[in-house]
Amino acid sequence: MFGAGSKTFSKDAGTATSFPGGGSKHTIASIELGRRMPDPDFIEAAEAALGSTGAFRRAAEHLEREPGLASWFRRWAMLEQVAITLCTYESRMVPGLLQTERYARVLFTEQLPPLSDSQIEEQWLARAKRQQLLWERPNTAFNFVLEEHVFRRCTGGMDITRELIDHVLEVGELRNVEIQIMPTVRKSHAGLDNPIQLLETPKHKWFAYCGGQRGGLLVSEPKEISILHQRYARMRSQALNPKTSRSLLQRMRGNP
Repeated sequence: MFGAGSKTFSKDAGTATSFPGGGSKHTIASIELGRRMPDPDFIEAAEAALGSTGAFRRAAEHLEREPGLASWFRRWAMLEQVAITLCTYESRMVPGLLQTERYARVLFTEQLPPLSDSQIEEQWLARAKRQQLLWERPNTAFNFVLEEHVFRRCTGGMDITRELIDHVLEVGELRNVEIQIMPTVRKSHAGLDNPIQLLETPKHKWFAYCGGQRGGLLVSEPKEISILHQRYARMRSQALNPKTSRSLLQRMRGNP
């Protein structure tokens, strides 16, 4: 994230005891990866550790949080902007890129601790901005594997769910989008551990993102990426194909 010449904090600091601000190597790595913002004490300590050239202090002045995006998700969102392939498996809810405004606002309203009205508005505006990728990047291949039960749950009620299904069906008509449904009744399932997101950059480097209750993990280690690729490929073979998935969504919505 930051450096002075060829230096970076994780390489220079190494451990908490060698860093003037007392920051652990995990804290330093989180700041470098964009998962957290440096506080004023960290900035001053880093400035001293890097030779007091003023470079780090000046760079820190240009840092800002993008409203509506959690700090631990921000780097992934930046990678999404340039991805040429984006694969998403979701087992808990319809993923953000496919959500309607009313569905998203139900999710934001139910968060704990509660969000203020302004925070909910920021969350939705950030999500709506991300969703433009589906239309603005027609050469990016999007694939979604969604659990059937995320629709069966009827989050927000039947009216919101029907609207959501209509929206997912509409997005599924885009040439660069493929949506598959994983049936609730399934003898085997390769993705029971957690939701998975995978993306490929224009330089053909792959990243993965695994989200949790209070944070997320950005993965770049090739061995781990390979394992997640294997699981995702197996899930695509286990899920309904796009045509059959579309028929199932239409039946859930009440269409013939």
